[in-house]
Amino acid sequence: MFFQKKIGVLGGGQLGAMLIRHAVDFGLHISVLDADKAAPCANYSSGFQLGDTLSYDDVMKFGEGLDIITIEKEAVNTKALRALQEKGVKVYPAPETVETIQDKLTQKRFLEAHNIPVVPAIEIANREELKQHKNKLPACLKMRRDGYDGKGVMILKTVDDIANAFDSPSILEDLVQIKHEISVIVSRNEAGEVKCYDPILMEFDKVKLLLDYQISPCDIGADITNQAITIATKIAEALQLKGILAVEMFVTAENKVLVNELAPRPHNSGHHTIEGCNTSQYEQLLRVITGMPLGDTSSTAHTIMINIIEPAKDKKGNTEDVLKAIGRIPGVHIHWYGKSEGRPGRKMGHINITAKTHEEAVTLANKTRNTFNSLYEKS
Repeated sequence: MFFQKKIGVLGGGQLGAMLIRHAVDFGLHISVLDADKAAPCANYSSGFQLGDTLSYDDVMKFGEGLDIITIEKEAVNTKALRALQEKGVKVYPAPETVETIQDKLTQKRFLEAHNIPVVPAIEIANREELKQHKNKLPACLKMRRDGYDGKGVMILKTVDDIANAFDSPSILEDLVQIKHEISVIVSRNEAGEVKCYDPILMEFDKVKLLLDYQISPCDIGADITNQAITIATKIAEALQLKGILAVEMFVTAENKVLVNELAPRPHNSGHHTIEGCNTSQYEQLLRVITGMPLGDTSSTAHTIMINIIEPAKDKKGNTEDVLKAIGRIPGVHIHWYGKSEGRPGRKMGHINITAKTHEEAVTLANKTRNTFNSLYEKS
């Protein structure tokens, strides 16, 4: 029976913790590998093991007693995952999928080879080589590996910015006129069944380059919606995905949809699905890896998700007072990640606000944001 399977997750962050929460509903026991003994998953898994997800030996040792392995971050050792797969361990997503997405250049070339619309980019070896392409500025510089939550991304406006640019393998993308940033979470199982969630509209903090809040469902028009879902489905098929995938996209001023980046795991842009959809992204991943049919992805409410970002220490209010205050607002669902410490700019949790209409959701979100800001982040 599927609930007797031994399941492991590489990565012990909040995404893994939310996966564990949903695994309880299925009677599943989840083991976790992470290098941080204070990682959120350490609070919720009796099978928590200390180890480096990028270490071949640590991943092999962790995985040899398991039936199934999945990931909650891309920074994992795929050679070990291949070796475990050869030993009969089921790996979701496949190591090949993770390898394609881990490197932003490989990811982009894969998408181009499958006629997926992307932002044009060139390969940059280091800062010195970047100087040879000053004619392409302004542009967006992205490290090829290990970027997340705005880290590893910078806008280069002028030649003067090159002095502070990444001195590591990167890609230099054209700047496009962006009207919207959207995301589609797509799932595909071993039988080839594919289901997409409705696109969500994302708004980013322009300084921190972090997702600030998102709206679901969003009013981007039927044509853009259909384009986004078609693209996400095409990528899932091209990758022969077994798992879930976040497809982040740009909608240009000319209403063209371009793929920005992929994430082959639960994703921040899918948090709204916990309270706002019939099946959450976490349950959907569990359905894939346990061989169950995919769940219904339709929305059950108008949802606005707000990230909780740690402010500077001298501007931080009392966390307990903040959570009590916003907890009095109807439709507010608090997700606090239980991280051991906060650093300025670190995601500490998120808030899902659900309502019967978009207008009601916006009103509640504004009240929540104003209450939160007045108590948590002092000016």
